[in-house]
Amino acid sequence: MDTITNYLKSGLRYACTWKFWKEFLILTLGMFVAAAGVYYFLVPSKLVIGSISGLSIVVSAIFEQFGIVVKVSTVVLIINAILLVLAYFLIGSEFGIKTAYTALILGPMMDLWAVICPYEKLIDPSSAVPSVMGDLWFDLICFVLILSISQTIMFSINASTGGLDILAKIVNKYLHFDIGMSVTIAGVVICCTAFAVNPFRLVIIGLIGTWINGLMVDYFTAGLNKRRRVCIVSDQYDEIRSYICDHIQRSCTLFAIEKGYTKEKGYEVEAILTKEEFSSLMAFIKDRDIKAFITAGNVSEVYGLWSKHKKLR
Repeated sequence: MDTITNYLKSGLRYACTWKFWKEFLILTLGMFVAAAGVYYFLVPSKLVIGSISGLSIVVSAIFEQFGIVVKVSTVVLIINAILLVLAYFLIGSEFGIKTAYTALILGPMMDLWAVICPYEKLIDPSSAVPSVMGDLWFDLICFVLILSISQTIMFSINASTGGLDILAKIVNKYLHFDIGMSVTIAGVVICCTAFAVNPFRLVIIGLIGTWINGLMVDYFTAGLNKRRRVCIVSDQYDEIRSYICDHIQRSCTLFAIEKGYTKEKGYEVEAILTKEEFSSLMAFIKDRDIKAFITAGNVSEVYGLWSKHKKLR
């Protein structure tokens, strides 16, 4: 009971911070963008991309064949709710409230777009296919771009759009695939369900869209997670170490070295920094006229004690 009370108090304190409201706004805007992509570019053309939204279109179409009208947004809400329950028991409570929030508001956001501007008003009645852009490939490209933007927004604050991400995490945990492969597997399986309601051509378009979306997500994720590994050899290593630890507030590692030409003993300073922190360090070395040999390379993934937000203090 004390644990629950402490957890609620901690949650209330966090809810009173600017960080909470800023992330809440970003999450809401990000899902508002994602809902627009689903509502305007997937629902009219019935394209099925490897996502929960695509699966929802299939389920809605199957019910429609039996004369039962179920809105896609309603199916999205139900499937996401089921996945959140599975995630709680199969992945753990650490899954986080952010994903729960984003997953559950996608359906209502789609309904909101339907009120603001129904997609029927944007479709040319003379068009051979029910498409906002007038062409399925244009619809596919627009959806993938919009979804990638939304996912980038989510990833920037360590959140996700829910749905497929939940399924991918379950696949990752129990089938032991890496997370990228898990997303691909989950997406392809969902996309293939479209054979029940769509012709072969539309399913192939959906599979291509799933593949493109995976590439774009990988690209944007790598860009967001990119860090700099900087290695510095200098006689003023302690001054550099002090700046990294005390000013930038990052840790670093000192390696004892022997210079190959002069045989002098010394130290190499190695640190993992953000792009802004790396620029600050380079400006410091330049301003102090520190003589140093510096190499730097990109690191796309960092695990363990290093944190994007939490520094040494």
